[in-house]
Amino acid sequence: MIELKSPEGLVVCGAGDFRSAVAGEVGGMFHFGNGTPAWLLAVAAAAAIALAIVWLGFDGSSSSPELANDYEDCVERVQAQSPPGDELNGQLAGCGARFAGRRKLEGGYTYYDFMQDRKFDIAGPNPTVDERKAIDRQYIVYLEAQRREAISAALAKQQNDLLRADVERAQAPAGSPLALVPANVPLPVPRRVAEQRERARHCAEDALLCTLSKLSSAVKDAFASSPKTRN
Repeated sequence: MIELKSPEGLVVCGAGDFRSAVAGEVGGMFHFGNGTPAWLLAVAAAAAIALAIVWLGFDGSSSSPELANDYEDCVERVQAQSPPGDELNGQLAGCGARFAGRRKLEGGYTYYDFMQDRKFDIAGPNPTVDERKAIDRQYIVYLEAQRREAISAALAKQQNDLLRADVERAQAPAGSPLALVPANVPLPVPRRVAEQRERARHCAEDALLCTLSKLSSAVKDAFASSPKTRN
């Protein structure tokens, strides 16, 4: 049975009568003092209950992490529920995935970019599209600075290696003096051998002159070896 109030007092009706009233089949059967039909009140009550459920959260509690406004709020809601260890770690990781920003003591939020090892101020718990574009531009500047530093470090190392090599050569002990020996020095030739080589060269140039020279030498040798000459 369903009890509804009307201007005449309390009215009791069955479920079938209530459904008929809600569907509009019994028009004007149930009214309130201000003329509002009963079915409209039923719809309003159902909507209020639905809004209350949404307001309290999906799990029926206002402390649900799904209703958190930022990372710190999410962590507080998770810790308030005191879940087991593994579930706690998983829910805290979920808070970090949902909210990239972290609260600042003076207000606002900060975003940490691990690629640049740098923090950026942002307006809300997550960077906006424009804020992400600004962070990306700063990352390009960061990469260019890293490239220049690497080139400077390589040049400095090369110069240090050259200076170290010069110092080591200057500090090396002096060795024994080197003997300077001229190369291709001609050996002395005996006089007789030299004369024979000279005659051979002339014979090659003039065969007749060589024959006369040999004949003259033979005659001189013959007179020098005769007994008369020795006396």
